[in-house]
Amino acid sequence: MYPVDLPAAEDTDLTSAAEQYISSLESRPHNNKWFELPQASKVAITANNIRHLQLFEDDQPGCAVAALHSPDDPTQVVALYLYDKWWSVDDILRTSNKSRSGLLLVQSIVERVILFLLSQVVERSAQEKVQFSLHPRTESCKLLWRDGQAVGFYTVKHKGSLCDSWSSRCYLLSVLDTMLVRSSWRRRGLGLQMLEDFCSWFSTEEFLGVSSPLSPSMVSVCRRFLQQHEEHRERLYEVEAPGGWTQRRNVWLNIQLGHYLHGSSEQQIKACDPNQGRSSPSSTMSGTRSSPAVHADDLDPGPPARPPQCQTQNKMRNSNPLCTGPHCEGSQRQRGSRDAKRARRLNHVVLVRHEDVV
Repeated sequence: MYPVDLPAAEDTDLTSAAEQYISSLESRPHNNKWFELPQASKVAITANNIRHLQLFEDDQPGCAVAALHSPDDPTQVVALYLYDKWWSVDDILRTSNKSRSGLLLVQSIVERVILFLLSQVVERSAQEKVQFSLHPRTESCKLLWRDGQAVGFYTVKHKGSLCDSWSSRCYLLSVLDTMLVRSSWRRRGLGLQMLEDFCSWFSTEEFLGVSSPLSPSMVSVCRRFLQQHEEHRERLYEVEAPGGWTQRRNVWLNIQLGHYLHGSSEQQIKACDPNQGRSSPSSTMSGTRSSPAVHADDLDPGPPARPPQCQTQNKMRNSNPLCTGPHCEGSQRQRGSRDAKRARRLNHVVLVRHEDVV
């Protein structure tokens, strides 16, 4: 059995176990043990080769696990201390439960550890920086299981949930925030499967979001999905938090207009958003990346008639009233319909060349 198959543990148990184990090592510094790696090499289990890894963003109280790393590279995690023993990263990502298959909602603390490994460790080389910000403890996530191993995930910001821990702004629609497919499992349509699952999960919501800016891989996924599912062309938007109408761009419309070629979407956001760089963005390797938080006074209650230019957007932000509550839903729905109609009128435009789907 693997850690995810063992009886559920509490996050406090992981933290206390890590602290106790490291204390025991410090009390016997010359009685080293070794952890054997699959490549027939081994790493000494010493206090100098172990560090605490924080699992969640802005976590109070903190939840951390003990990680064993190579003595030459403290960023290279080779094992975690769980259930009173060391487990290799590969084993933590596995399951012996055959019923654990497909996309499953993350519920246990060990599943959160798996999400952490996928987003922070597994797809990272020694030369690369971390691709994702830490995910909040309360964020909804689904892990994708195939052939007894975790091969990907996606996370969601729910409509009405707080955008951050330092303001009272809430998301105005549910947003697919981050997505990852492990490199060895790409080109199999798994990104498409996760996007389909996201849209089905929130089937009763009129509009859905995908965090801005979209990576080229995510553009490919969205293009193929919307080619196959015309009913979603009017409801899927690229959004910046918290998702006001000046912070939404209809994905199908922008694909039709070719705005995702050569990274033009990301460049447009950087040029038009005066808040770029004010907060640490979450990012993905095969999906979307969350844009920096947009302040409440930048919200606009009505959608632009066309993809906004910087000057026009700034004027709208300065002149239109703030709309963050449920009383604005009726007017937003009408404006969303106008934006959707514009997308329908452009359905005859020839599509740009299809890229490979993750």
